[in-house]
Order: sequence, then structure tokens, then C-alpha cells
Amino acid sequence: MAARKITVTLPEELVEALGAAASEDGVPLSRLVASAAESELRRRVGRRLVAEWQAEHGAFTVEELAAARAEMAAADAQALGVAGQAAA
Repeated sequence: MAARKITVTLPEELVEALGAAASEDGVPLSRLVASAAESELRRRVGRRLVAEWQAEHGAFTVEELAAARAEMAAADAQALGVAGQAAA
């Protein structure tokens, strides 16, 4: 993918925190910022898709939301269990 250099103004504290996070992960600051921007764009697409679905089918019920949260928690637990086993 082609890269383009741009100028962005951020609060100093945020730049310092991002720099520390990038160093901790061993990646360039620009890669960390690009990853965060990509994540934001994916969240926006997801929110738009949910809104479109709800516009067509109605709002999610309390039961549907609870089931989705339980599914996500189970997936998180499984992922952490697998990661925890790999680290052991």
C-alpha cells in the first residue's frame, strides 16, 4: 500500500503516550497511529451496518443484546485462555 506523509496536530500528552506505546510494541509511531485510524474506520462501518439493520428490522431487544454480550464474553475468554496457555 502506498504511504503519504501528512501533518497532524495532537496534544503533547497524547503524542508522548502514543510514542511510549509504539516503543513498547516495537513499532514506528506512524504505524501505531495508522492502526488506530484503521480501527476507527472499521468501527464506523460497523455502527453504520448496525443502524441500517435496525432501520430495516427494528431495534435490538434486551434479550438479543444480552445474548450478544454473552457471546462476546465467551469469545474473549476463549481467546485469553488460548493466549494464556501459549504463554505458559
